[in-house]
Parts: sequence; C-alpha cells; structure tokens
Amino acid sequence: MSNESLANLLKEERRFEPPAELAADANVTAEAYEQARADRLGFWAEQARRLSWETEPTETLDWSNPPFAKWFKDGRINVAYNCVDRHVEAGNGDRVALHFEGEPGDSRSVTYAELQREVSKAAHALTELGVNTGDRVAIYLPMIPETVVAMLACARIGAPHSVVFGGFSADALATRIQDADARVVITADGGYRKGGASALKPAVDEALTKPGTENVRSVLVVRRTGQDVEWTEGRDVWWHELVERQPEQHTPEAFEAEHPLFILYTSGTTGKPKGILHTTGGYLTQTAYTHHAVFDLKPERDVYWCTADVGWVTGHSYIVYGPLANGATEVLYEGTPDSPHKGRWWEIVQKYGVTLLYTAPTAIRACMKWGDDIPAKYDLSSLRILGSVGEPINPEAWMWYRQHIGAGSAPIVDTWWQTETGAMMLSPLPGATATKPGSAQLPLPGISATVVDDEAKEVPDGGGGYLVLTEPWPSMLRTIWGDDQRYLDTYWARFEHRYFAGDGAKKDTDGDIWLLGRVDDVMLVSGHNISTTEVESALVSHPAVAEAAVVGATDPQTTQAICAFVILRGTAAEHDTLVDELRAHVSKQLGPIAKPRRILPVAELPKTRSGKIMRRLLRDVAENRALGDVSTLTDSSVMDLIQTRLPAAASED
Repeated sequence: MSNESLANLLKEERRFEPPAELAADANVTAEAYEQARADRLGFWAEQARRLSWETEPTETLDWSNPPFAKWFKDGRINVAYNCVDRHVEAGNGDRVALHFEGEPGDSRSVTYAELQREVSKAAHALTELGVNTGDRVAIYLPMIPETVVAMLACARIGAPHSVVFGGFSADALATRIQDADARVVITADGGYRKGGASALKPAVDEALTKPGTENVRSVLVVRRTGQDVEWTEGRDVWWHELVERQPEQHTPEAFEAEHPLFILYTSGTTGKPKGILHTTGGYLTQTAYTHHAVFDLKPERDVYWCTADVGWVTGHSYIVYGPLANGATEVLYEGTPDSPHKGRWWEIVQKYGVTLLYTAPTAIRACMKWGDDIPAKYDLSSLRILGSVGEPINPEAWMWYRQHIGAGSAPIVDTWWQTETGAMMLSPLPGATATKPGSAQLPLPGISATVVDDEAKEVPDGGGGYLVLTEPWPSMLRTIWGDDQRYLDTYWARFEHRYFAGDGAKKDTDGDIWLLGRVDDVMLVSGHNISTTEVESALVSHPAVAEAAVVGATDPQTTQAICAFVILRGTAAEHDTLVDELRAHVSKQLGPIAKPRRILPVAELPKTRSGKIMRRLLRDVAENRALGDVSTLTDSSVMDLIQTRLPAAASED
C-alpha cells in the first residue's frame, strides 16, 4: 500500500542505545521477548500474578469462540482494590497517588490512604443512589481528582462506567447515555480551560431532555468552579453533600475477570459511535504490566505524568488503571499546555520533579512551534523516560522531543495502541531497545503483530501493507456494546482470523515497524499509494515548518492531488518563495510523485479536543465543498481562518 518514499527517513539509520545506567536496572529486559515466545500464555499468566486476586485464575485464555475472548475467566478480582487498598495494606498509604494541578494554579496532593477513603465514600454514595452491580454510570467531568475517584468507585461496586470527554456537546453526551442506558450521570458545574471557567452541567441538563435518556434517575454534581447551575429537585445531588457524609470504610466485592469494567465510545464510519467494551482481569493485567515495562516504573521514586484526558482511552489505561495498579505517584493536570503561558507544562515538570512523561505528537509539535527557548527556561533534568501516544510521531518531532525535553539522552518510547486494544501493543522497551526516531519498532512481549499485504501474506522486511494482530491479547475489546455483528464486521472481516487495526505500516530492513497512519489517509496519486503521514513528515523536516496536515483532493488527471496545510515555526516567516521551497523539499525527500499540488500556510489546524487533526474538514476545503460537522473541534473558527487563506495556495504545475 505504500511506495518506497519512507526510505529517505530510514536510510540514515539513526538509533540510540539505552543509557547504560537505565539498562542495568531496567524492570524488563530483552529476555522477556524470549520468555513470551517460548510460552505466550504462560507469560501472561505470570503477569496476572502481579495483581491481587480473591480467586486465582486457573485458565489463562478461552479462545473456543473466536474472536470473543475470555481471559482468566475463572478468576475473581476487584480493580479498585488493586489500584488503591492493596497499596495501603502494604504500608504505602502515605505515598502520594495524585498531585493535582488546577489550571488556575490551585493544587492538592492525594495520598493512597486519602484516595482509599474518597473512593470508599463515593462507592457508598453510588449505592445510596440505587446503583447496582452491572448498572452503567456516565461520567462527564473535568480533569480533577473526583474524576479518578468516580471511576474507581464504579469499579469497586461493579458498575461499568462510560466516561464522556468534557468537551463533547449535549447531543454527543445524550447519544452515549442512550446507548449505554446509563442510570446515573456524574458531572460538575464546570472546569477550567484556556484561562476561564467552562460550564458542564448545562450540557447534561440539555442531554437529559433527549429521547432515550429517561432512565437516568440521578445527576451527581461536583462543585469545581462555583458557577450558577440550573437544579432539578429530586434528580440533582451535590457531590459534597452526598459523598462527604458517607462512611470512610467500604468492603470491595470481587467480580469475575470477564465482568464489564467500562464502555468507551469511539467514532464510527457510519456516524454512530462504537461502544468499546473492556472487561476486568485481562484489561488490568495488560495495562499494569505495560505501564511497568514501557515506563520502567520505580514507584518508590518516580513521578509519572500522562498529559491525556481521562475522556480518552489513554486516560483510562495510563492515568487511572495502569499507574494506580502499580502504586505510582502521578500528576493530574486540569488545563491546557498554553494557559496561562506556553511554559505551563515545563513549569509543572519542574515543580513536581516529573521523571516519566507521556504525551502526544500533536502537543510536541505545538511546543516546537512555540520555540526552543520556552522549555529551556525550566529545569527538566528530572525527566528520564519520554513517551509518545496517539498517532505516528514524525522523526523531526521525535528528535526535538529528545533534544529539548529529554536533554539529548532520555529514551523515547513511541507507543502504538488503540481504544480497542485497551493497552500498549507496540513500543520500544527503554532498557532493552535501541530506539529509532519515528518508529514504534516491535510488538511488546506477549503481543503478536505483523504487516501483511492485500492477500493477508506477511510482507518481507522493507515491505509495506496493513498492521494486523495475529493472536488474542488480554486487554482486547470484548465486543461493541450491544452489537456483536458490528464487532465482527469492523475488526475481523478484512483478514480471516486476524484483527485489522485500520492502520498502514511498513517494515524497515531490520524488521522494525513504522506506522503510516490510518489506511483511510492513504492517497492514490497517478497509480501510486502515498501515505499522508509520509508527506507530513517530509514537510515537518523542513526547518520552517512546525506542523503539517496533508489530504488528498479529487483530481480528474491524477485521481487525487496532494494538498498540504502547514503551520510555520515561531521563528519562520512566510515569504514569496516559501511554498516553492517546501514543494521542492518534499520532492527531494520523497520523490516528484509526492510533491504537493497545493501548500497553504495557516495559523492553526482544525483539531478535536483530543488533539487529532480533522482531515475530513481539510478535504472539504481542498475540494471547495461545504464544511461538514465542526462540533467536535476545539475551535471551530479555525476553519474560517483557513478558508480566508485559499487564494494564497500554490498554483498547479
């Protein structure tokens, strides 16, 4: 599916060996790969024993009805006990679980003992509201400690939660409440974002006027901003009034390993969101293990920070469940990286002595755009491992991240996984892998993944195709909520007996894997398949470009024409020959076939609140169509600004 255009990025063969001190003391070494290859199920059974089970499982995997997996099905376990109580019982109650940093500058630290008390009280409160085992609870909150408490309280009583990102509209919230048939909604008056208070409760009130939400009997409201809110007597309850009066001790109940833990909605091609169902024992096993292995977590001395929102799977797996199961101390930040100033993240790293940082390429490129001088003002010497998540990271951003945030020495773990996979699947191991800028490299121990062609044959080293998973894994989605057939059609129909991730990938000559983005983001230009990621990487390798988004626009001569939208670095200026320079640069990097037909410098790109670029809207612009839905954008006015720049586009040649 991909031409040889990635070769220019690979031929430099840049690689960075693990720091000797880290390698000597690493949690997981290269031996783990051999152990897992020799006995894959035995390997996962051993990882499950890192958790505390009320009833130890005797069966690792039931794959008798593929692709419907059951992991550790005869085991019984409580997720909240594993994330909180067992650390207190081990004598670590005084260890900080969460360093909360509010966007306005307020902060508080929550120890494991305090977290245990808060989760216990919240569990009692949910029970008082009539929530029973199996009932679904919708959570629509900002990034505050109560969000973590609410999720763990649901897990404690066996009530699957459905966390909805606090930036979603009332309609999007209503759709998710309807599909999950939620009985209680937990929200807040608002949260702080981009320097101001952003209301949340009004969206809940509006959502609950929609058909299909009638089964919601209670709305539990956290007071965060002090905004005035409309109140429905008999339905709405203040968190501080209900939760705070509850007993501080609560006995957790163990549930079967396949008991539903949460439903998390992700966008679908039909427009109806897909409710991804994750269960208990297998999910916690893999999230805890991968967090321990990939971040080399030393809980007694590390301070970990994942900058994602809990509304996304990264927040579920690597803010709440994985880190807390491992007894980590972590940072929880409410706001945006540029509020009240563009050094906010690095200020937080310095304040708490963050050692492990996990963020997205979009954020890294934004920091590149703002300038090297900003992180240089702060002491980032505590950082020892850097992580990347969410999309393929281009080599230029990878190198900037290493040089300016990691002082040229911190290993970067470039992780590939999805909402559906539940946990990391491909990533370097920081103490064992010589890393390559821009490559997720290898399946983690116990994971089976490869790249295949259209006929499902594994491609040789140097070949490109489709990334597939060839064996079940513990944290895999069990189905799409309420729609087993859609689960089969979406993930298992393209290649028989293999999970197709929807991503294109390429192997280099060493057999390491390079992600090329969604297959949907592959352009057909004069008979050649060209990945948008490849062209974006080439553009960003130019010293004037901080970020790029590429789309294919319908063209009668070439099938599709390559159109690029670029954000310039803070030190770069637009000039008459810049566009020609950029087109020539791409041609030199990737070949004349990949030269963009049009390049448009813009101030911002249309992004969702999770930081993903909405290429669909850029295609609308490139093809002069009316814009589609912009409701999920962080700032819908960005599209107006882009459209005003259209006359500046490069002419065809």
